[in-house]
Amino acid sequence: MTDTNTRVALVTGGTGGIGLAVTNRLAQDGYAVAVHYVGNKAKADEAVAAIKAQGGKAIAVSGDVADEEAMAAAFDATEAEFGGLDVVVNTAGIMLLSPIATLNLDDLDRMHRTNIRGTFVVSQQAARRLRAGGALINVSSSLTRLQFPTYGAYAASKGAVEAMTLVLAREMRGKDITVNAVSPGPTATPLFLEGKDQAALDNLAKAAPLERLGTPDDIAEAIVFLAGPARWINGQTIYANGGII
Repeated sequence: MTDTNTRVALVTGGTGGIGLAVTNRLAQDGYAVAVHYVGNKAKADEAVAAIKAQGGKAIAVSGDVADEEAMAAAFDATEAEFGGLDVVVNTAGIMLLSPIATLNLDDLDRMHRTNIRGTFVVSQQAARRLRAGGALINVSSSLTRLQFPTYGAYAASKGAVEAMTLVLAREMRGKDITVNAVSPGPTATPLFLEGKDQAALDNLAKAAPLERLGTPDDIAEAIVFLAGPARWINGQTIYANGGII
């Protein structure tokens, strides 16, 4: 079991582009980390092995983020291994693109189950379990403000993430737990790059004043700041997008 001075983090979607970057940064900062995955156990085991090889502490946990029993079990496993929980980072999400007029409603339901219900389930568990001095960071998207065509349903799901995050921050009054959302701009993750040609990526890269796409490490930097040093930032949505909006 981890000693009581070690902060403990659970990262949902911890093998994805942003999730893996967050997992690695937290481990480098001395956190014991539970790396959550859904389908790819081998990738989660690889992430855990890499952390342990550097002298860190990590376990893999699994489960559908929208399934309250599965996530309760993942939280239980984290607490059993490390003795408590201080930080939850909820990066798990899916993105299905279509004009609103032609979106398959089954795709709408799939996306909203993961992005809205999943965020709610994980936030609910975090609200019940985080220790004093803890932090919950949900991941939204700058697409809630960019109005890009074909992103309507995805942006709607992330708008819901921001709304519940900011309400939960107020509901945690008196518990010394911060609750924030990070909203990345265009970021070079497999989820974002899928289906885009080089011309589209070049245009997106030029949209920000810094004239590049974000990287998973850029987003992890903001998330890890909220996880630890930033105790006076609470109930906020932080736009990590290079100035695109």
